[in-house]
Formats: sequence, C-alpha cells, structure tokens
Amino acid sequence: MAKLVLSMNGVVQGEYDLSKERLTIGRKPDNDIQIDNLAVSGKHALVITILDDSFLEDLGSTNGTYVNSKLIKKHALKDGDVIAIGKHELKYVNEHATAEDDEFEKTMIIKPGSASAAVAAAKAAEMAVAAAAAAPAAGAKPGAPAVPGGAGMPLGRLTVLNGPIAGKELELTKALITLGKPGTQVAVISRRPQGYFLTHIESDGDGKRYPLVNGEPIGGKAYQLKDSDMIELAGIKMEFSLASH
Repeated sequence: MAKLVLSMNGVVQGEYDLSKERLTIGRKPDNDIQIDNLAVSGKHALVITILDDSFLEDLGSTNGTYVNSKLIKKHALKDGDVIAIGKHELKYVNEHATAEDDEFEKTMIIKPGSASAAVAAAKAAEMAVAAAAAAPAAGAKPGAPAVPGGAGMPLGRLTVLNGPIAGKELELTKALITLGKPGTQVAVISRRPQGYFLTHIESDGDGKRYPLVNGEPIGGKAYQLKDSDMIELAGIKMEFSLASH
C-alpha cells in the first residue's frame, strides 16, 4: 500500500497509509495529516488515491506546495517524490505507482484560445488520455485482458452527446481516464475489478460542483457507473454504456 512519510530536518514524525480515496493535509486538527506549523495553511493540500496511483493537489495554500523543489498546483505522484509543505517533507512511497512524471498535467493541458470550457472539455474527452498505464485487475493471469471483474465482462465506453465531437465513442480500455478542464471541472473514470467508477477531482468555485449522473450530483465519493448512465461534466454530456459481446 502507498504511504506518505512525514519528516522535518531528516527526523521522521509519522507514516500515513493512503488507504482513503481523499486525504487532506493541513494545520487544522480535522485534517488526515495534521502539520501544526504556521507556514502550513489550515487546509493546505489534498491527495486523491485511485487504484495504484495518487494525485496531489494544492488547495490554494498561502505558501504553496512543492514536489521535488518544484511548485505545483496538481501532480501525479511517483515513487520517491518528496512533497515540501512549509518546513516539513512528505515522501511518497509506492513501488506500484503507474503514473508517469507530470502525466496528470499533460492529460489536462488545454491549448490557449479554446472557445469555451465546454469545447475544451470535449477536446479532453476526445483525447481520453490515461493518467496511468493500464493495470491488470487483481487476480488476473499474466497476458490476460485486464477488464472489470475478469475475463468475459463487457468493455465500458463513453458516447459524447453534444459539442463539437458529438457522436464520438471512447472505449475505456485504460485503468484511469481523466476528463475535464483544470480550474473548471475535472473527474476521472477508473476501471476496477468491480466495474467502472466516476470520481470528482476538482471544480471551480468552492470545488464541490460535482459531475452529474442522470441529472444528480455524484458527491465526493466514487460512483459506480451503470449501463446507460448519462454523465454531464463541464457542459459536455456523455452516455456510459457496456459493450455487448
């Protein structure tokens, strides 16, 4: 299991397993990792863990969040990454991480001059770039197809219903697909042994403008997608379906 090792001046102060999907770091005591130092904001940073990968997001902190001495807003963590928050360091330990350096940021790059957030989201949907390489489902045999629930389970796909690429079909063959636009609305679809799950990552405003499924917000927890579910994200509507054999 992935973990964060907290230290200051080389002295380890604690180890934290990333067993939750969402883990907060900050000065206030209600954080999952509390760092009681004035250089740390009350709610400083967030770590989202999906499958074998974790994503770090700065929550608008006063003094910023750094990874390997680089100021970041959002970062796909790799084994050995060192997160600096104030005078404290958090080392990310995960030998099974599949994310590549800055892959999360690359996934979400929107070219300057996009007409609108909706168009940008549609382009991101069309690209459907994985933030992590496909990972075999638990218990899968080497060389066997990594599909939810094992061999014989149908492959998921998205059909874009509006915008400039309406009608486009996207097969969900990767372990993790990122959709949306940074600063507007971002979500991921993860493939797990139990099926496909949609998880909110970020949105504008207070960060709690969740994606809609069948007209209802999914909230902060992962939502298991069902055949024919209607998803709305950053103004783009998509239908989730399970391919027939």
